[in-house]
Amino acid sequence: MLHFYKADLVDAESIAKLINTAYRGETSRKGWTTEADILDGLRTTTAEITKMIKRSDAFILIGVQNDEIVATICCELQVIAFKHTVHFGMIAVKPSLQNKGHGKDIITAAETMTRREWRVAGFHMTVISLRTELIEFYERLGYQRTGAFEEFPQNPTLWQPKLDGLSLQVLAKLA
Repeated sequence: MLHFYKADLVDAESIAKLINTAYRGETSRKGWTTEADILDGLRTTTAEITKMIKRSDAFILIGVQNDEIVATICCELQVIAFKHTVHFGMIAVKPSLQNKGHGKDIITAAETMTRREWRVAGFHMTVISLRTELIEFYERLGYQRTGAFEEFPQNPTLWQPKLDGLSLQVLAKLA
């Protein structure tokens, strides 16, 4: 069972390490959410996580098991069509603990917390459009494809795409 907390600055390095090992490199292949065949490099840095934790309109929710951060989700308050919504990003579960319900649990906890604290009308996220199994997972949690796509962001100092023409698909869910 996970216990959920808002991240503190002292957690930034552990969060960055968890996200990077869940998304990229050989360690990510232990789980089913790897992007190792799509991207090289890092997903994030400790500095980027620190900035997120310091923001007043965002927080990172962590799932802790046996005093170890094993799950994370970034929650950013946004206004879309004059309504408060939350963008979820950097959703990660330790690869060796994936497929045990922790991803669903941390997303549900983030929805509950942001609904209560920010009184949001809905949630949205972007997923690499090639990641059909991940999109289907989010659909089982009630997220729907909006039909909107975004260009995949460029950040060559952190990541390098292995494939051309990557795009992000926008998924949304009402609160």
